[in-house]
Amino acid sequence: MTATQETGTAAAPWVGTRMQRKEDQALLTGRATWTDDIAPPGTLHMVVVRSPLPHARIVAVDTAAAAAVPGVRAVLTAADVDDEFLAGIPCGWPVTEDIRIPDHRPLARDEVNHVGDGVAVVLATSAAAARDGADLVDVEYAELPAVVDMADALADGAPVVHEEMGTNHCYTWPLATGDVDTAFAEAEVVVSGRYLQQRVVPSPMEPRAVVCVPDPVGAGFTVYTATQVPHFVRDILAAVTGIPDTRIRVVAPDVGGGFGAKLNVYAEEFLALVLARRLRTPVKWTETRSEHHQATTHGRGQIQDVSVAATRDGKILGMKVELLADMGAYLQLLTPGIAVFGAFTFCGLYDFGHYSFTAKGVFTNLTPTDAYRGAGRSEAAYGHERIMDDLARELGMDAAEVRLRNLHPKFLEPRTVPSGVQYDSGDYETCMRRAMELVGYDELRAEQARRRSSSDPVQIGIGFGNFTESGGLSPSKVAAGVRLQSGGWEQATVRMTTSGKVEVVTGTSPHGQGHETAWSQIVADRLGVHPDDVEVLHGDTLVAPFGRDTYGSRSLAVGGTAVHLAAGKVLDKAMQIAAHLLEADEKDLEFTGGRFSVAGTAGPSVTIQEVAGAASLANDLPEGMEPNLTADSAFDPPNFTWPFGTHVCVTEVDTETGLTRIRRYVAVDDCGVVVNPTIVEGQLHGGIAQGIGQALYEHATFDEAGNPTAGNLASYAVPAATDLPHFELEQLVTPSPTNPMGVKGIGESGAIGSSPAVVNAVIDAVAHLGVTHVDMPATPQAVWRAINQASGHTA
Repeated sequence: MTATQETGTAAAPWVGTRMQRKEDQALLTGRATWTDDIAPPGTLHMVVVRSPLPHARIVAVDTAAAAAVPGVRAVLTAADVDDEFLAGIPCGWPVTEDIRIPDHRPLARDEVNHVGDGVAVVLATSAAAARDGADLVDVEYAELPAVVDMADALADGAPVVHEEMGTNHCYTWPLATGDVDTAFAEAEVVVSGRYLQQRVVPSPMEPRAVVCVPDPVGAGFTVYTATQVPHFVRDILAAVTGIPDTRIRVVAPDVGGGFGAKLNVYAEEFLALVLARRLRTPVKWTETRSEHHQATTHGRGQIQDVSVAATRDGKILGMKVELLADMGAYLQLLTPGIAVFGAFTFCGLYDFGHYSFTAKGVFTNLTPTDAYRGAGRSEAAYGHERIMDDLARELGMDAAEVRLRNLHPKFLEPRTVPSGVQYDSGDYETCMRRAMELVGYDELRAEQARRRSSSDPVQIGIGFGNFTESGGLSPSKVAAGVRLQSGGWEQATVRMTTSGKVEVVTGTSPHGQGHETAWSQIVADRLGVHPDDVEVLHGDTLVAPFGRDTYGSRSLAVGGTAVHLAAGKVLDKAMQIAAHLLEADEKDLEFTGGRFSVAGTAGPSVTIQEVAGAASLANDLPEGMEPNLTADSAFDPPNFTWPFGTHVCVTEVDTETGLTRIRRYVAVDDCGVVVNPTIVEGQLHGGIAQGIGQALYEHATFDEAGNPTAGNLASYAVPAATDLPHFELEQLVTPSPTNPMGVKGIGESGAIGSSPAVVNAVIDAVAHLGVTHVDMPATPQAVWRAINQASGHTA
C-alpha cells in the first residue's frame, strides 16, 4: 500500500491493491454475530430425533416420555407437521425430463432412508432440555436391507432405496461431440483408468444453524440462517410453506464457511419456520458436529471410468468418460447436476477432436450429496489429470511433455473446446511453463533419478494439476438449457448519500470471501472515493431483495460486475450534474481523483461529494433530472468465466512406511484481472488445503450395512496447519472478455488443481516400484499396500 493510500485519501487505483480486509477486525476480536448467538426472548430450542439405521420402516413413535421432560413444550412427528407443507423439499436441478425424484419430507413419514434421517422434533425452553427429551423419544423400526455401493445398487435384485420407484437409477445424462468411436478405433494407443472420488464431509468452522422469529404484530417471519443463499432460502421456503415471499425476511449473519454445504435449503429451516408459525414463538436449531456428518450434504462420491485415445507421439485424439454419481438417499437442491456440471471441463486444457461423456445418477442409503468446493469441476480435473499421467507412463514420456503437446494455443477470444462449450480466454502453455520454472522441474527430475539409482528409502514425486473451471455461474439461458431452475444474473445498487459517502447493496452473500473489501475497492476506483467511505450491505433479503447469492466462483464475475455497472451509472449521472454546475459541456469534463473539471483548463472544479450534495438538495439540477445519486444494475453474463492454472506438488514418500510429506507446492493461477491480491492468495490457501485434505486425509466411510464409520472429527481426518506446506503462489492475468472488468474468479481454483497434483506426485514417487494407482485418500497405509502389492508381497 502506498503512503498516499495509507493516509486515507481517495488515490486510485484501488483495484489491484493489497488492501487489508475490512471484515477481519470484527471476526478477529470476537465482535462477529453468528446465528447461534441469536436467541430472542421466548426462544424454543429444537432438536431433531434422527434415525440410527440406514434403511427401515417406522413402526411406531412413542413421545410420551419425552413430552414429560421439564422444559419440553412439544414433541412432533411427520404426522403432526406434514399438513404445514405444500410439497416436499425440492430439487432445483432436474437434469433430464425422466429423472426420478423421490418425495423428500422434512420429517420421514413411513420410512427412513439414511442414518440421520429426521423422524421427530423436540421443542424445549433450553437446548439441554430439548436434547434430554430427544433421548427419550422411542422409535420402533423394522429394519430393511440397505444399499451402499453404487455398482451394487444398479445390479439386478439389489435392495431399492425407494420402493415406489422400483430402481436405484436416478438419471442418465449423455454428451458427445465428434466421432469418438472412430477416434478410438484408429488410435495407436488407448489408455483407460478407473478413479474414485470418495465422499467427503464439508467441515466449515461454523456448523449449520437457524433461528426463526415470527413478527409479534403481523404475519411475517425473520429467518436467521447460516447460509450461502439467503435469497434461495426465502424463495423456496415461501414455495413450500405457502407463506408469501414478501413476508419472509432471510438474514445470513456472519457465516463461518460454507464450501457448498450451505448452498442448500435444509429440513431444519423448513421445520423451524412452520413451528414458529404454529407456536408464534421464536424457534432455534443449532447443528452438532455429529449431525453435520449425518445430515448435512456430503461432497464428491463418484466412480470415474476414463479412457483416452492417442498417437504414439502423445497427441490425444479423443476421450471417453463414464461416471457413476452417488446421489445418496434423496435429491437436495443441486444433487443431480454436480456430475453434469463437470461434463464441460473433463476435457481440461487439452485440444482434441472427439469426446463423449455419460453420467448416471444412483440412489444409495447414504447421506445425500451435493455441491462441495469446486463442485463437478474438481472431480473432472482429477479424472483428466490422472489419465494424463497414465498416458505418459504408457508412452514412456515425461508427464509434463505429454501435457504440453496437447494444450490449447493461447487465445484471447472465446474458443470452442472438445466438450462443445466456449472457454473465454487462456494462455495455458505460459502458465504451465512458469509453474515448472518456479518449482525447478528439471532439477527435481535429476534429484529423482539420483534417489532411484541409490535405492533411497525416501523417494520424491512430482505431480501436475492442470485445470480450468466454469466460473461465473451462470448465464440464465445456459442454466435453462441444462434444466437448472434458477437465473444466473446478479443485482446491485450503488447510492451516494447526502454527505458523499457510498452505500452498496449486493445480491451476493459472502461467507468468508471478502466481498465488503473487494466491492469497496471496485466502487472506490469508479467513483473516486476512499474504500473506507464505502459501506457494503449484503446477506439480508429485506435490504437486498434481489440476488442469486454466492457459489460457483460467481461472486466477483457476476456480482462484482453488477456493482461496477451500477457505480458507472452513478458516475454518468454525476457527470451530467457536474457539467450543469460548472456550466460546461459534459464531453469537455474529465474526472480524476474524485473531482470533475474542464479538461485542459485551470478553472473551477467540483468534487463528486459536492455533486452528491447538490443531487440531494435538488434545487439546481438539469431540467427533468431526478434527485439523488443512486442506480441499480442487474448483470446476466453472456458466458461463464474460465479461470485456469497449473499446480505442481512435490512429495517425499517413505517407501518403508508409505508416509507422504509435501515438500513443495507451487501454483500459478490465472483468474483474470485481480481486484485484491491478498484475497486471491487467501482463497487459494484455503482451497489448496481442502484439496490436500481430500488427497491425503479425508474420507466419509460407511460399513457394508450403511452405518457411518467416520461420524465426527475424532474419526474423520482433516488436515491441520502442521500438515500443510508453504504455498508458493503466482498469478498471470488473461482478462476475460465475458465482463467489462475482465475478472474470472478464484474461490474454487485451489480445491480443483490440488487433489490431482498431490495424488499424481504420490504415485510418481513410487512408480518405479511398479505402483501405477492409488485411490484417495492416499494414506500411509494405502501407499504402503500399493508398494507391497506391486512388489508381489502380501499387504
